[in-house]
Amino acid sequence: MEDFIRVTESTSNYNDLGKMSVLELLTNINKEDETVAAAVALAIPQIEQLVTIIVDKMLAGGRLFYIGAGTSGRLGILDASEIPPTFGMPYGIIIGIIAGGEKAIQKAIENAEDSLTQGWKDLQENGINKNDVVIGIAASGTTPYVIAALEVCRTKNIMTGAISCNPGSPLSAVVDYPIEVVVGPEFVTGSTRMKSGTAQKLVLNMISTTVMIQIGRVAGNKMVNMQLTNYKLVDRGTKMLMEHSGIKDYRTAMDLLLKNGSVKKAIEALK
Repeated sequence: MEDFIRVTESTSNYNDLGKMSVLELLTNINKEDETVAAAVALAIPQIEQLVTIIVDKMLAGGRLFYIGAGTSGRLGILDASEIPPTFGMPYGIIIGIIAGGEKAIQKAIENAEDSLTQGWKDLQENGINKNDVVIGIAASGTTPYVIAALEVCRTKNIMTGAISCNPGSPLSAVVDYPIEVVVGPEFVTGSTRMKSGTAQKLVLNMISTTVMIQIGRVAGNKMVNMQLTNYKLVDRGTKMLMEHSGIKDYRTAMDLLLKNGSVKKAIEALK
């Protein structure tokens, strides 16, 4: 790993950042961000392969795990936490795990990412089994906590994937379906919370949204299974129901929606 070249750690294309105006800083950061989507596009064939496997596993009763450290771990937790309210999936189907546990979501936990044993222990605490898929997330592609956990997964015949931002990383070498989004040097040298983090978030959005659509959690282009947890979502759901059912009265549609708990169930009740 010592000889591995980390593009994510290479020197920024910009210098003397402190001498730039606010406008110059914002403009140059934005210029760098504009390159991220193009880098993600190059990885779509890799993403497609992993998503196809996840869909098959989930339809057979499996789950999806994200595991990472620092920013990468937080991004996995963020994506996992948004699935139940957005798509009405039960909690515990898509699970985010971060080195250092819940405390690490808000504060850095020193040395947590260096453990060679804790990652697998954290997966075991969630009853990981061969029906599940585990995606390791690490911008560098070198995080020991993630790599060691995925190495154990492969010995247990658990399907694995990875999202990293360096080509030919050690992480990619230990998984079945590696995704590498090479975004180049960061605006602030080595600050992978920037372009690398943005790339990881885009890929996670693509993976989870495509999986949810493929397993039937979206109707047309609507989130018909979303949880009705606030007025905004009840209002959105009511309008969806009116559109799909032909009900003209807003209050009638809202009452039906609230009675059934989701747009999809309300439509089924009408049938």
